[in-house]
Amino acid sequence: MEGLCFRFPLLFVFLLCSHTRHQVNATEPVLELTKGFEAKPDSSINSFQPLLTDPSGNFSFGLLRLNGSRLSLAVTHPNLTDPLWVFDPTRTASWSHKTKLFFNGSLVVSDPSSRVEWSTHTNGDRLVLRNDSNLQVVSTSSSSIEWESFDFPANTLVENQNFTSTMALVSSNGLYSMRLGRDFIGLYAKVSDDSHSQQFYWKHSALQAKAKIRDGSGPIHARINPNGYLGMYQTGTVPVDVEAFNSFQRPVNGLMILRLESDGNLRGYLWDGSRWALNYEAIRETCDLPNPCGPYSLCTPGSGCSCIDNSTVIGECGRGGSRAADFCGGETEKFKTVRRGGVEVPFKELMDHKTTSSLGECEEMCVEDCKCFGSVYNNGSGFCYLVNYPIRTMLGVADPSKMGYFKVREGVGKKRSRVGLTVGMSLLAVIALALTVAMVYVAFRIWSREKHALEGEDGGLSPGPYKNLGSDSFSSVEMSRR
Repeated sequence: MEGLCFRFPLLFVFLLCSHTRHQVNATEPVLELTKGFEAKPDSSINSFQPLLTDPSGNFSFGLLRLNGSRLSLAVTHPNLTDPLWVFDPTRTASWSHKTKLFFNGSLVVSDPSSRVEWSTHTNGDRLVLRNDSNLQVVSTSSSSIEWESFDFPANTLVENQNFTSTMALVSSNGLYSMRLGRDFIGLYAKVSDDSHSQQFYWKHSALQAKAKIRDGSGPIHARINPNGYLGMYQTGTVPVDVEAFNSFQRPVNGLMILRLESDGNLRGYLWDGSRWALNYEAIRETCDLPNPCGPYSLCTPGSGCSCIDNSTVIGECGRGGSRAADFCGGETEKFKTVRRGGVEVPFKELMDHKTTSSLGECEEMCVEDCKCFGSVYNNGSGFCYLVNYPIRTMLGVADPSKMGYFKVREGVGKKRSRVGLTVGMSLLAVIALALTVAMVYVAFRIWSREKHALEGEDGGLSPGPYKNLGSDSFSSVEMSRR
């Protein structure tokens, strides 16, 4: 019995130490995670909860807090605002004690409240973070990599990371993507909220100077080369194209990344040990970006942004104008038209066009098509461009013969009118209430003044059976009794 009593305190101490060690593993970054690891979000952390670090100490893997209440897995660098990698940006868990991350051979995120369950579906032994920010599930017995984050890029490509034809970089706002074609790199913009239609807005074709792309030899892939360029490859190590960075063929020590950013531009950065320096920019001019000024606006090189109809405030040119995918809703989908000269479609070399004999013929093609939002006609070439998605930023040019025709929903203007009427009526009601209160107050003051005047005439006596003794002396009271 005494031996049993002695063992119980030891068992308690062992369990307590085991629990404490588990909690330390869950909150302090380590060099690897092994089977049995488990972590939960820390409610005291506002941004990022590190769990794993790489041997150089430059990168961390952990729990990223989004908008205060949501959670994602991420690989971060301390000098980058956005993470280098996040797991499935379309799915987030809740930042709560019910959510947990664990490693049981697979890296798993489980959130019963949001019904989010994500897993690498592996049977590895360790989770490690490499010096190049690559997160890997590794099998010790076979020395194989069972899963790695480099196969699932988010918005960033890292030096020596292969980017294949099955992958896509997607900007953090979800509006832009980068993909590979047969012999080119392309950037695409999501142009409709109600469909998956995308507009091609930037293209870089392979020059094929040192190597040729051959049919039947497989798709191309891209990779950032340490010599300072984005190379396209098909087979072997000889690139079919070289897109040079600022550091091209310069001896530099530092990591290079390529990121598709929220404005739709593709930019490269070089870490020099103290800061991320701009190293590449695919689109140099603001007006060549996919949507720099917003819907129903013009971007004119050297002049900036303006509204297509010249009648509204910049930033509100087409407020509410793109709530539906087309104008095919019958009588309820009425619209007004706006015409303007000196307009071109942006990235027109990547858009389809038809040849018409006149401006009227070009416009009529759009009028008769309920999926058309506008048309742009070049009077010199006869090219007619039909815009089959909600109008975004168009390009302003000096040539007035380049005419734009645009459909604008009547409901947009009416909605603004109704809002203005409501505000006006509310203001009138407030003014009327203030006047009423003022009139009541003035009337009360007049009545109060007249009342005091009457009391003065009555010798200070108040109406009714009782006297207001006021300033009457005690002797006067006594005299009245006699």
